[in-house]
Amino acid sequence: MRLTIVALTALALVACNKAEAPADTNVADTNATADANAADANAVATPAAFQLNETSWTYSRKGKEMQESVDASGNYIVNSGSEHVDHGTAVMKGDKACFTSAMTKEGEDCWTTKPVEIGQSMETTNDKGETLNVTRVAYTPLTM
Repeated sequence: MRLTIVALTALALVACNKAEAPADTNVADTNATADANAADANAVATPAAFQLNETSWTYSRKGKEMQESVDASGNYIVNSGSEHVDHGTAVMKGDKACFTSAMTKEGEDCWTTKPVEIGQSMETTNDKGETLNVTRVAYTPLTM
């Protein structure tokens, strides 16, 4: 009799463990789904990074009025009136606009940014501490 009770108890424990396994899986699936939904909500709530491509800017630097444009491929050109000043590539790195001149060997020059609309100005500072007041203007492709 004792052997029968021990055997039935063991079978009951095994049956309970098997019955709980799918419930644990469902809890894990529910948690994974909740985590995925939270990640999706965070992705939607995070604003898109500022886009530098196809933008144009005006500013004054070293006593000269400058106009700069970044094309759709991330290539920039800077002119002062009819004089070509600089050109190279531009990319966004986090909240900074980074420019690499094809005309100098100074390397990458990164500037603080924030989203601004056409006609709005902002103060921007590069990694070396230089500050400029720039104004976003309607996109105008420039040539060298």
